Amino acid sequence: MNDDLQPIIIGVGQEVWREQDSKRTPVDALQAVAAKAVSDTGSEQVLGAIDTIVHVPFLMNQVPGFVDAMPTNPGAALAERLGINARQYTSDVGGNLPQQLVNEFAARLTRKEGSVVLLCGVELLATFLGAVRAGQPFPDWATGQEDTAIQVGETPVMTAATEQAHGLYEPINAYPLFESAQAHAKGLSAEEHQQLLGSLLSAMSQVAAQNPYAWKSKPLTAAEVLSTAGGNRMISYPYTKVMNAVLAVDQAAAVVLTTVGKAKELGIDPDRWVYLRGAAGAHDSWFLSQRPSLSESPALVAACNAAMEQSGLRVEELTHLELYSCFPSAVQAGCDALGLGVDDPRGVTLTGGLSLFGGPGNNYSLHGIAEMVDRLRVTPEGAGLVWANGGYLTKHAVGVYAREPGISPWKPGNDGELQEAVDALPLVELADVGEGSFVIEAHTVSYAKDNPQRAIALGKLEDGRRCAAVSEDKELLRTLTTENCVGHKGTVAHSAGVNTFAL
Repeated sequence: MNDDLQPIIIGVGQEVWREQDSKRTPVDALQAVAAKAVSDTGSEQVLGAIDTIVHVPFLMNQVPGFVDAMPTNPGAALAERLGINARQYTSDVGGNLPQQLVNEFAARLTRKEGSVVLLCGVELLATFLGAVRAGQPFPDWATGQEDTAIQVGETPVMTAATEQAHGLYEPINAYPLFESAQAHAKGLSAEEHQQLLGSLLSAMSQVAAQNPYAWKSKPLTAAEVLSTAGGNRMISYPYTKVMNAVLAVDQAAAVVLTTVGKAKELGIDPDRWVYLRGAAGAHDSWFLSQRPSLSESPALVAACNAAMEQSGLRVEELTHLELYSCFPSAVQAGCDALGLGVDDPRGVTLTGGLSLFGGPGNNYSLHGIAEMVDRLRVTPEGAGLVWANGGYLTKHAVGVYAREPGISPWKPGNDGELQEAVDALPLVELADVGEGSFVIEAHTVSYAKDNPQRAIALGKLEDGRRCAAVSEDKELLRTLTTENCVGHKGTVAHSAGVNTFAL
């Protein structure tokens, strides 16, 4: 049913700059991809019809001391550059934002709160961090524009004090914990687990090698993924460097979102239309240590199910998948939520993933959406799913896209009801102080350069509460980097605000 209020994407644009240039500002980059996305619609009327600009916030805005060098309101500066009068919106922080904002503004369009939306984002982290490392002054990218952007959504604190004390505020430590729990839940031996990781990243590297916008374009064998040679050092076991999102990139993306009725009015060729058939979002417990299971995400399962149900499609009918890939455990969580294997013949990414294509801060999934639109335009009767993730496998936004409009009139889903169901699930009580017996539920080992430095674990105490704990015992570090010890018993003790554990 071709409903005039059904949201569609009519234009996309991407860019990558491999040569660092501090004179290229974030607003310059946004202007470049916005122009590409508008041109991609094939209509000269689109630019003047844009009445809403949504800017995915810069990651650098979250870093004290750096924010003053960034544009205050890039949306306002972009509107001025484009010569249009548009309301400006932005949001909080998280990799879920590109898909979440598409979902949010699609719903607003169906309520006739606007007619054409330009959603855009950029990170010039390679240039910015390159200047910092070289001891140069911060690039002066501030525009002086008045901050008139309207904030959409808000994220509370996502780590408890005890999680902070034990290093769980760092994603490079949190996601390997999920990895160990997933491997245990699947009954994988250490060798089988390594084979899974090597094969997964190798397959993703083949995709990145074919993507002209990818930051890294070298295809890797499974052995190369797992090897620590050539600078591919271990970061947090079992993740080598190539398994971690690469943030130091200069990349930007933009999409133009409207409705079927408006696209007709603007004379957009229907061959350019890609329908948003399903949209849903939910979040798990803000504190990862309180989640009932460390090997799965109930909120992600709920969001995938809701988006697929709204789309009227079955998972088997999807021709393309773009699953968030900051770390391998995220990809596996996405596959588990959809009932797929990581070796699904459709592949798990269209870009190549955050560790290969690039992880431009909060904006990565906007590239995934742009890739999805490009692929579907050349796939008759094609359909695809984009999952975007924020926090510590915490915030989930799912979009289902298709070339065909579906058989029912479009109506937004109800994320509020979805969240109520997730919030009703029981949580594990988190203990600041751990003493006595301790059953390991997840673990990792962080490295300093090439050397294992500290073990981090989550586990259950005898009273059912969960606590975080660390250890620097060399024998324990060796054990945890050679076998999966989830389910093993140990002891935990507390001193000076930190829990330590031993097998």
